[in-house]
Amino acid sequence: MIFNGFINMPVWGYLLLVMVLTHITIISVTLFLHRYQAHRALTMHPLLSHFFRFWLWLTTGIVTKEWVAIHRKHHAKCETAEDPHSPQVKGLSEVLWRGTELYRAEARNQQTLTQYGRGTPDDWLERHLYQRHSSLGVALLAALMLVLFGAAGLAMWAVQMLWIPFWAAGVINGIGHFWGYRNFEIPNAATNIVPWGILIGGEELHNNHHAFSSSAKLSFRRWEFDLGWFYLRLFALLRLAKVQKVAPKRKLAGEHAQLDLEVIKALTVNRLQLLADYGREVLRPVFRQEMDKRQKRLYRAVQRLARRDQGLLSEADRQRLNQVLEQNTVLQTVYQFKLRLQAVWEQQALTHEMRLGELRQWCAQAEASGIEALQRFVHLVRSYEMVPQQR
Repeated sequence: MIFNGFINMPVWGYLLLVMVLTHITIISVTLFLHRYQAHRALTMHPLLSHFFRFWLWLTTGIVTKEWVAIHRKHHAKCETAEDPHSPQVKGLSEVLWRGTELYRAEARNQQTLTQYGRGTPDDWLERHLYQRHSSLGVALLAALMLVLFGAAGLAMWAVQMLWIPFWAAGVINGIGHFWGYRNFEIPNAATNIVPWGILIGGEELHNNHHAFSSSAKLSFRRWEFDLGWFYLRLFALLRLAKVQKVAPKRKLAGEHAQLDLEVIKALTVNRLQLLADYGREVLRPVFRQEMDKRQKRLYRAVQRLARRDQGLLSEADRQRLNQVLEQNTVLQTVYQFKLRLQAVWEQQALTHEMRLGELRQWCAQAEASGIEALQRFVHLVRSYEMVPQQR
């Protein structure tokens, strides 16, 4: 009786059940651990919050404070030697296949837990059950699955145990910093693996997340989909959760005759979008126009390097980029304008008034450059407008 279990189903029934169970676990990780606990992008009703805590204890053995602390440290030390799981530092294979081991090693670092684990649950259940007996939940689940489904239950339990270590610790932390496309050229290698965040609850949109880490919504473009956001909106309708913040979306109004402080505030909020606009509206068309058709492959490679954050360029990348720029004055000009535009917001000591002065000078010189794409971009800069926080 035990071997066969109390419940017998066809093969498709077992497959469907394991998909449902692992899906609930994915949603627990992305909504509770990631968006709520680590980044405070939302608030959550105590009943829903505790359900997720219990489910994760039962299906993963994850301790909330450990997961949150390690993830926050990843953001704070991204792509450095102190990053707990950077494939750029440790290698893709190491993170993809040994991500769980890297997680466990960092979880033993008490300094990490103290510095980055603040604000996580610290009630009686957390201290005396979920944290102290973190492996008890998965053992109970194994026993329950064996009783209910027999050998098939143990197979489903094994899939559950491997699901988060592979997809979260391996794929997101590994491939999500190695392959994919980028909406925003930020100072780390985070990518969007695919534009449809379904299998891992939206976590596939990793570049968007690193660009706007406190956003409860991970999709940004119209053609991107974040399944976690769908569930979050559903919970919000049921009054079980409340969105605190989402990434800003630009609004283009009629062009202002002159830059003013309101435009500077809008540009500051949308600075990553502005730099993405520059790559699309200036760098891409100018490189296409200036480079010989016979150099099409070289154009594509160097254009990507020109758009990329300088801190991510290797010495070989820099030499390749400089070699092309030195041979073309126009390309050199638009690239230098990009660096200057980026510097307007990288200088943290600047006030809005100081940024206004620098940007007015930048726009005047861009208009006088004689480069049509730069001149058009100035009109775009003057069209930015502040919009209320979207939720």
